[in-house]
Amino acid sequence: MTIRIPRMTLRRVVVGVAALALVAAGGVAVAQQKTIAIGTGGTGGVYYPMGGGLAAVLSKTLPGVQATAEVTGGSVDNLKLIGSGQSEVGFSMADAALDALQGQDKFKGNKVDVRTLLVLYPNRMHVVTVEGTGITTMADLKGKRVSTGSPGSATEVMAFRVIEAAGLDKDKDMKRERLGVAESVNAIKDRKIDAFFWVGGLPTAAVTDLGATPGVKIKMIDHSEVVDKMNAKHGNLYAVDTIKAGTYPGQDKDNTISVVWNVLVTSDKMSDQMAYDIVKAIFDKKPDLVAVHKEAASIDYKNQLKANSSIPWHPGALKYFADKGVQM
Repeated sequence: MTIRIPRMTLRRVVVGVAALALVAAGGVAVAQQKTIAIGTGGTGGVYYPMGGGLAAVLSKTLPGVQATAEVTGGSVDNLKLIGSGQSEVGFSMADAALDALQGQDKFKGNKVDVRTLLVLYPNRMHVVTVEGTGITTMADLKGKRVSTGSPGSATEVMAFRVIEAAGLDKDKDMKRERLGVAESVNAIKDRKIDAFFWVGGLPTAAVTDLGATPGVKIKMIDHSEVVDKMNAKHGNLYAVDTIKAGTYPGQDKDNTISVVWNVLVTSDKMSDQMAYDIVKAIFDKKPDLVAVHKEAASIDYKNQLKANSSIPWHPGALKYFADKGVQM
């Protein structure tokens, strides 16, 4: 994983090196290195390590490119950073990306002309509690202390939709906290909250940590029954899935859940060639990404379907898939 250097600092360093090279070369122009900032997520999730792996792959594979993985609040932050030009690439859930494109929900008045580079892996909604809280169903969340995800995350977006579809009011029926997954795990260990929502890949490191904690018995709350209501209101973005028993320490039964696809996104301003090169590097070096996190195994040509992404595809990405004979 590359060391994260603040983007503006990195840019100044690169420009300074280019300037020195220009002087050393007697005034002959030297190609300036291009920096790519990749918006990821919090350190307890999957976006962050996978983003670090992606930064390493792009830096090694693309000539003249230095990529860095940036810690963020998650999908919403990543999309806003792309919209402001502070990041070139970002991880996002498909539902949050659609909100950004349409200027809805957290993006009212802040529409982002975002484009899909490729479909990554399915993001699973975790509704997590522990024994002793009295929570066994979604209805039991009423009156409890519940974290619905950090403010800059798509976890919060999807959590609100799950809660509403379950017939609960996010503001009236629970005492709500806004914590990332690592902070949620620490809070539930300290009994400061009773349950938390988290949308992520399998396994999520922070949830594994909770399950492995001595004296703690993890419980995963089934909620697949909400999917039809979510799709009826928000479009056909969600599906039913299962977190298999044993995915997390102490998880002794299958957990039926809602799921949405993750996508790697950029802005409509990225050049076709750069988009093509990024997608090509990801597929060429997929084993390197799988070595960082096994969810990268889901990066597959068969998943590159327009139905799996709610936003338009970048022309450079479409050209790559066309060259590979991928039917989308």
